[in-house]
Amino acid sequence: MKKMKKITNRERIKRMSNDEELIFGADEEPVNNETETSSVEDAAASDKASAEAEVEKAEEAKAEEAKAEEAEAKEAEADEDDDEDDELPADNAEAVSDLEARYMSLYAEYDNYRKRTQKEKENLYADAIANVTKEFLTLIDNLDRATEGAKKSDENSLDKVIQGMELVGRQAQDTLKKIGVEEIPAERGTKFDPNFHDAMMHVDDEELGEQEIAMVFAKGYKYKDRVIRHAQVQVAN
Repeated sequence: MKKMKKITNRERIKRMSNDEELIFGADEEPVNNETETSSVEDAAASDKASAEAEVEKAEEAKAEEAKAEEAEAKEAEADEDDDEDDELPADNAEAVSDLEARYMSLYAEYDNYRKRTQKEKENLYADAIANVTKEFLTLIDNLDRATEGAKKSDENSLDKVIQGMELVGRQAQDTLKKIGVEEIPAERGTKFDPNFHDAMMHVDDEELGEQEIAMVFAKGYKYKDRVIRHAQVQVAN
């Protein structure tokens, strides 16, 4: 039977120290493995996220490019439609040309009509002035004769001068009637009418009724229904 070797205290402490080192080393090794695994997983996740971001950007760029191509296609199609609209068929072009020719013809005809009517109006006005003046020439001649006779008259021939002036006055009235001008009635006692009379004064007169003409300051004249001058009168009551 073998004898067991006696272990000293120094050897026992040394063995215990070696055992602790072995145990500690075994504990550290799993910890280092877990750290390395976590780092790898993080790097992989980061690479995956970066790859997904790149893919997403590529898809967005592709979508934008597709939209731009679609917009260009629509614009090109619209330009083609405009070009087609601008190009009129031969029948339409002939119709437009015919309308333009008719328009120019009508415009020329209207311009000639306008010039012709304008000239006719001017001629009518000139003819009217000439005709009226011709009617008054005789009256002017008689006024000149009456004036010369009054200069040579004396007290004995005063009645003849008055008769001559009255004759000229009647001749003036006849001349107005020839051209269609009439005197507006405005004798004393005539009812005042604002359409033909112009009231210059008001006076109280027991012999006259309300709104009756008392005196005439200037005679009025009219041509048909058109008043040339209102009669200037004094109105009673």
